[in-house]
Amino acid sequence: MNTQKWHGHAIAWSVTATRRTAALMGCTALVLAVTGTPAQARSGEPARQTLAAGDGWASAGTGTTGGSAAKADRIHTVTTWAEFRAALAADGSAPKIIKVKGTIDANADGCDSFAAPGYDFDRYLADYDPAVWGYDQVVSGEQEDLRAASAANQDTAMKAYVPANTTIVGIGRDAGIKGASLQIKDVDNVIVRNLAFESPLDCFPQWDPTDGDTGNWNSEYDSAVVYGATHVWLDHNTFTDGDHPDSSLPTYYGRIYEQHDGELDIVKGADYVTASWNVFADHDKTILIGNSDSAATAAVDRGHLKVTLHHNLFTGLVERAPRVRFGQVDSYNNHFVADATYSYSFGIGMESQLVAEHNAFTLPDSVGTGKILKKWKEAPLTAADNYVNGVRTDLIAVHNAEIPAETLQSGAGWTPVLRTKVDPPRAVPGIVDHRAGAGKIC
Repeated sequence: MNTQKWHGHAIAWSVTATRRTAALMGCTALVLAVTGTPAQARSGEPARQTLAAGDGWASAGTGTTGGSAAKADRIHTVTTWAEFRAALAADGSAPKIIKVKGTIDANADGCDSFAAPGYDFDRYLADYDPAVWGYDQVVSGEQEDLRAASAANQDTAMKAYVPANTTIVGIGRDAGIKGASLQIKDVDNVIVRNLAFESPLDCFPQWDPTDGDTGNWNSEYDSAVVYGATHVWLDHNTFTDGDHPDSSLPTYYGRIYEQHDGELDIVKGADYVTASWNVFADHDKTILIGNSDSAATAAVDRGHLKVTLHHNLFTGLVERAPRVRFGQVDSYNNHFVADATYSYSFGIGMESQLVAEHNAFTLPDSVGTGKILKKWKEAPLTAADNYVNGVRTDLIAVHNAEIPAETLQSGAGWTPVLRTKVDPPRAVPGIVDHRAGAGKIC
């Protein structure tokens, strides 16, 4: 079949045929048969696979091998949060593999288990009601102190720190982590694959009456944080709000009781990161690359934050897919599916150098194409060969025409070379929607 002319039919045939193959040969064979991606062409079980040469920024320099060289006694299979954290703490930075079986929950005992003695949310609401406290000063006093102590208890309990030379991989189609924040901090050479992450709920958001004209609830905790780390590969994971979407959250003081932060942050001088074949779904603030415009942050981030995003599905999101400061970010062959809540996909921030090419966007009639890009600071970008609803579209030209107050300049100033197979953008929805996310390798 002529795949250049008959994209939809070719993909439908290929998926059907390779599903039959997968039943006989396993999930990795399915991915390989559809995409031919070198990163998936490694022989052996997924836990031993490494990032292919040339597959995004994480392949630069020494590349990313994670714990692929782990000895037999440094391979751990875990089914509980306690086992998972113990496995992370074992063996130091020697190569290790952690296999996650089933879904492990960092908050299985509920939010009340973190509450400091004396903390009373009803009392908190009464004490800091704007009718009593006003909007001119940040909250303080006994209940705020107890809220902060409760938040510290949760922070200690639900963060997991990943050491260098580690592979974390889900086993089978139903492996996941919920209620937790994976911290990949100041280490090198980490692989995270085949896991469904349910965004952690901040049990104790802080009310800030000075945030905006009518105050806001501010929360902590991302599903995964890459903080000052290098050579990190995030592949075939799914990030969602799970059973607790923003629509399920209550309202206090006229503002949503926000209990979510981001799905993935890449910050504080992190470098050489590839995020491939993931699903980011049904969330507000999704991916942040570079977390501040401040001079102190610039001194750390400038020249770093090299990130590749390819073959990811972004669906039902509001914003930050990603929002970029400082970094050289290559986004190609991703599929962005918007709904009525959509604000933007690419946030153009301080000194960002974004290259967005060969992507596909599916927008409803109510969303203008100009909203795909959002200008925060003056920073030229490259945006070529992108398709919106099946039509090749100059994203910068359309943005500038629809939103002239935020005129963007073309030309990021660099050309990505660390790419493997680049698919035609018109074929991307069919490929990515079927192959991205957890449970697709086993």
